[in-house]
Amino acid sequence: MAKKSKRPGGGIMYSTDPDFVYPEAEETTGTLPPAAQRLRVRLDTRHRKGKVVTLVEGFCGSEADLESLGKKLKTACGTGGSAKNGEMLVQGDHLAQVKDLLASWGYGVR
Repeated sequence: MAKKSKRPGGGIMYSTDPDFVYPEAEETTGTLPPAAQRLRVRLDTRHRKGKVVTLVEGFCGSEADLESLGKKLKTACGTGGSAKNGEMLVQGDHLAQVKDLLASWGYGVR
């Protein structure tokens, strides 16, 4: 499987055309509405010394909105956690509670 290129031209290294312009990458502006998002909720113990955490993955939006949703989840569950790199981590086994909360807030949950 080939790696995805991070070059602006999407893998074009060199062009002999003097008028060639690299195509610009599409940028997403803003956060998708909750109904358009499909979040995956699962339990995880990897690299956490056997401690169980509830992991929410698949959030599409800005870091500020991710932090805000993560804070709402942590407050509702009464526990700690973090929100970074497009995923939210809630300490402890709160799988059913997190799924119910996200569904009640309008998010699609798997």
